[in-house]
Amino acid sequence: MIIDIKKSAEQKMQKSFEALKISFGKIRTGRAHTGILDHITVDYYGAPVPISQVANVNLADARTISVTPWEKKMLNLIEKTIRDSDLGLNPVTIGEMIRVPMPALTEERRRDLTKIVKHEAETARVAMRNIRRDANAHLKDLLKEKKIAEDDERRGQDEIQKLTDHHISEIDKVLLVKEAELMAV
Repeated sequence: MIIDIKKSAEQKMQKSFEALKISFGKIRTGRAHTGILDHITVDYYGAPVPISQVANVNLADARTISVTPWEKKMLNLIEKTIRDSDLGLNPVTIGEMIRVPMPALTEERRRDLTKIVKHEAETARVAMRNIRRDANAHLKDLLKEKKIAEDDERRGQDEIQKLTDHHISEIDKVLLVKEAELMAV
């Protein structure tokens, strides 16, 4: 029973950590990476489809993404969709390819992004603590129902605390890397 509670808490913590890494990936620096366009969808024969499913998305260089649609008629639609997205990008069509240059970040914008990243990390830490609280509540319930001994409950709480500490330290490491990436010119 304690093993199940610990395993469940560990899985939830891992999912929260993965969600944090995904949200960090959406916060862009001045460098280009193809993941920036992942959440943008285009209308393809009446169905919303991710750009990566109607075009080749590659890095042309460190600051430019190239998008090459598989069908020529998608060229203008993809360009318009990228321009209208919430990313503040200004794509340019050159022949059969769309070039998406990444604008350089200002110092003020870098600081704003750093605040956003810190807030995301704190939200993830709170999620970890909530998972710990729920797991400890399960252990207390088992103790009340006399299904486990006090020593087992205490040992279970210690293991869950170690798990929480480990995941919070992982969040802190990822946060430091992302902050350094954002502030690098």
